[in-house]
Amino acid sequence: MDGSKLVTRPFSMMRAFLGTEAAGGFVLIAAAVTAMAVANSPLSSAYFGTLHEKWGGLSLLHWVNDGLMALFFLIVGLEIKREAIDGQLARWSDRLLPGLAAAAGVAVPALIYAAINRHDPANLRGWAIPTATDIAFALGILALLGKRVPTSLKIFLTAVAIIDDLIAVLIIALFYTDEINLLALGGAGLGLALLVIVNRRGVMALWPYLLIGAGVWLCVLQSGIHATLAGVAVAMTVPLTRTPGRPDAATSPLYRLEHGLHPWVAYAIVPAFGFANAGVQLAGFSPGDLFQPVPLGVVLGLFLGKQLGIFAAVRLLVGCGLAERPRDSSWSQIYGVALLCGIGFTMSLFIGGLAFGDGTLQNDAAKIGILLGSTIAALAGFAVLRFARKGKTSGH
Repeated sequence: MDGSKLVTRPFSMMRAFLGTEAAGGFVLIAAAVTAMAVANSPLSSAYFGTLHEKWGGLSLLHWVNDGLMALFFLIVGLEIKREAIDGQLARWSDRLLPGLAAAAGVAVPALIYAAINRHDPANLRGWAIPTATDIAFALGILALLGKRVPTSLKIFLTAVAIIDDLIAVLIIALFYTDEINLLALGGAGLGLALLVIVNRRGVMALWPYLLIGAGVWLCVLQSGIHATLAGVAVAMTVPLTRTPGRPDAATSPLYRLEHGLHPWVAYAIVPAFGFANAGVQLAGFSPGDLFQPVPLGVVLGLFLGKQLGIFAAVRLLVGCGLAERPRDSSWSQIYGVALLCGIGFTMSLFIGGLAFGDGTLQNDAAKIGILLGSTIAALAGFAVLRFARKGKTSGH
């Protein structure tokens, strides 16, 4: 990676809002810890009861997971579009290292989980749970390390996580959709077609994209495809305009929407999701239960699978001369970042709910695995990066 790009072409939200992203990770951690405390306190009945109260035909938990999280996926889609058009992933040479690292970081954890749960088809539905990386958590850990970690590795981690999110979106669409309402799906398609026309007409106001996008979300909600995927689809239609010498224009609809939504998503929506989904009652769980196939597969997938897949892919690509090591980084620092990619909180919880259903024993076991695996990966990654030798030059 060319370090000069770090100055002339800042890396979208991470470059401009690294502090926000990292701080959002700390808020998410606090929300998860609070949820676990409340779920195992005298307030547990009120906690779970409130989450399952009906509001407008849907439970509060459903509104959080299918409604608010659509805005999270909208941010994910905007980030993917921006980076693919005019950012870290704009050129195929830029996509190769994080792209193959992300792919290996998805495949190896999935294979580990599948190997451990191969004898139980019901458990196998959770194969995608340990494949995700939580960028807010990971950047929160990097923020604690300050200048000990070169900027190039923060960019590499963010690029891997963005591609990881894209793969997760495809997994949700392909493997966690059971029945499809073609009429509702057709309505969503018409809404997206209208958004494309609005884009082609050069409309720069945000309200048409948001208004029509809300209609697309409603249709997708009724279609059988998970409603949050509407956020990614709508994001692809929001215009990104550029000005000479700058990666984007401040008046660009994508720029305004992304920067306007990001603090709300980082500080409110994702923590709300964490609080609503991280609560697990530990009564009845014993240390031996961690060795049951579901939690064991999740823990080993996140902690071992992520680091093995990502670090091996980077080592292979650099060793073969197909890519350069991130600038000013050492191999021990790259290994530390590969460990941090095993923090799979937000998307892992989300996929777990889709795979097993809210409130099931399997989902609770998966949550325990996610929390434990992510914690081990975070602590190990922090320790390695804290004491890792700093890199002096880029290359092999």
